[in-house]
Amino acid sequence: MTFYPDEKIGLFIDGANLFSSTRSLDFDIDFKRLLTEFKKRGRLIRANYYTALLEQEDYNPLRPLVDWLDYNGFSVITKRAKEFTDDQGRRRIKGDMDIELAIDMIEAAEYLDHIILFSGDGDFCRAVEAAQKRGSRVTVISSLKSSPPMIADELRRQADDFIDLSELENLIGREA
Repeated sequence: MTFYPDEKIGLFIDGANLFSSTRSLDFDIDFKRLLTEFKKRGRLIRANYYTALLEQEDYNPLRPLVDWLDYNGFSVITKRAKEFTDDQGRRRIKGDMDIELAIDMIEAAEYLDHIILFSGDGDFCRAVEAAQKRGSRVTVISSLKSSPPMIADELRRQADDFIDLSELENLIGREA
């Protein structure tokens, strides 16, 4: 990873995509360690975590994580997920945060030197390109080693740098 001590860094985390990647790689993120690691790399200005939440009367398994992140240095951006039944009668949940993340990343490119995008979603190619045109370097963190690979080839090509999430497990993974 190439970082410069005085550069202004922003983290943009696609929560659903990161969860799928780490589950496929069989490790959990320790978000406190993640924040500490990137604070060592430069001046961490922003750490955004994006997720859709299904609002239910009973327990929501994401709520404790979202609350912890919100109280511990992350800006948590959420929206309500929509529940529906597909053609086969299966219950599905839809909650896409791509637009929110893309807009925030492009706007932040005006004041950040280095954007770290935790997602492998190819839909972010144009947002990455727009951030680069505004002067930010963009590093994408996702995985080729997961099964299936979580990084879209076009996103990896657009990024200034790509880091496989598996290479960060010792730095940001939850210790047993």
